[in-house]
Amino acid sequence: MTPSHKHRIARRFDAASGYDAAARVQRIAAGHLAQRIERACPPPGPKRILEVGCGTGFLTGHMRLLYPTAQIVATDIAPGMLEQTRARFRDDPHITCHLMDAEQPDLTGPFDLICSSMAAQWFVARRDTIGRLAALLSPAGVLALSTLCEGSFAQWRDHYAALDLPCPMAAYPDLATLEQDWPQTGSGTWTRETIVEVPQSALTFVRELRAIGADVPVPTHDARAEGLRRVLKRADSDATFSVNYNIAFGIFRRTPHSGVFVTGTDTGVGKTLVSAVLARAWDASYWKPLQSGIADEPADTSSVAALAELPPARLHPPAGVYAASLSPEDAAACEGEVIDPDRIVMPHDSSGRPMIVEGAGGVMVPISPGFLMLDLMERLALPVVVVARSTLGTINHTLLSLAMLRQRNIPVMGVILNGPENACARSAIERHGKVRILAEFPMLEDVNAPAIAQLAHRVPRWETLRHPAA
Repeated sequence: MTPSHKHRIARRFDAASGYDAAARVQRIAAGHLAQRIERACPPPGPKRILEVGCGTGFLTGHMRLLYPTAQIVATDIAPGMLEQTRARFRDDPHITCHLMDAEQPDLTGPFDLICSSMAAQWFVARRDTIGRLAALLSPAGVLALSTLCEGSFAQWRDHYAALDLPCPMAAYPDLATLEQDWPQTGSGTWTRETIVEVPQSALTFVRELRAIGADVPVPTHDARAEGLRRVLKRADSDATFSVNYNIAFGIFRRTPHSGVFVTGTDTGVGKTLVSAVLARAWDASYWKPLQSGIADEPADTSSVAALAELPPARLHPPAGVYAASLSPEDAAACEGEVIDPDRIVMPHDSSGRPMIVEGAGGVMVPISPGFLMLDLMERLALPVVVVARSTLGTINHTLLSLAMLRQRNIPVMGVILNGPENACARSAIERHGKVRILAEFPMLEDVNAPAIAQLAHRVPRWETLRHPAA
């Protein structure tokens, strides 16, 4: 399929009349895809959804019912089809309609779910397009597709072949070919279902294809009316004539990032020390997304590098660095900036090591208007290690932090306590917070690399902690 042929198809879809009445198979396929999505994305489900090739909104409706609080961006290449979706969901503030060619997406993401029902068969470069869409997924995000596959319209094709006529329909891929289209950033599977329709006549079948805008022949086809009449006559003489739609359903999940997000119950509770210990204990890499306060003390990246004795290759630069010792939002404002959360992207680390991500302050620290440190944790989809003081007041602060994390369904790997041993505080946090105390670190007289190496022996091995409970 060429780009010009694809746009010809888009214009035909735009001009299609009576689409909803004729698109019975598309409606069924959307429902079956929604069932697979529900299994792949159980409650609480995705927060941000991108739909590709929404048509008149069959799958959009299912997504709204399954995930009523999700923000849905419904896209299509055909303005007329998109307008029908916009009209259908006009009063829903959670649904945005956006004109877009799926093969050249102009949205930045990340999305927790990207879905498309019966549109991928029109892609010019299917593998490249699937790769571009998968790149818009959040860590552990899901790409769910349905498309026509090998064997569709078998009887209709047979009638063309029996008359020694070229069939105008495109050749669709088999499941093995589709499996090769998944990108290396995750893993996916394809399954197949067959939907069979028995039209009133062969002409009814052709008219319904035209009604849904799917009657554009392949570019090389010589569309002569005489040939179509012969096929219609032969099909109508076949008492067993039916139309089969072989539909492939694909579910792909992006690989989640490997690592932890280190947060604290307050500022100054020892997040940087803990980050250095974890980096040393787990032979990990380190990233501080937002750094403020460099006018008053060394940047945390340089401190962790020295304490954990990390080589430069395992250090990743912050997305933003600010002088004032304030929240990232206020520190950036002092320099006339507003932090764009979409620019805070997990750095690529090909080493396979876990990543220690150190936050700024606690879970409710502001990053930008309407975006808190908690939102960044949710977006990065890493399990969280909470750093807390062991002294008086820690129970309340720690349980509040844990409650906020659990409210967002962010997995908590455990808590690390800094300071004098406090058995009562430890017990209360474990019991009421339903969380594991990963380690207790004493106050250090000298914070240096040898001391960090000693504390690293107190931390459980990474291999035993990779699958925390939410």
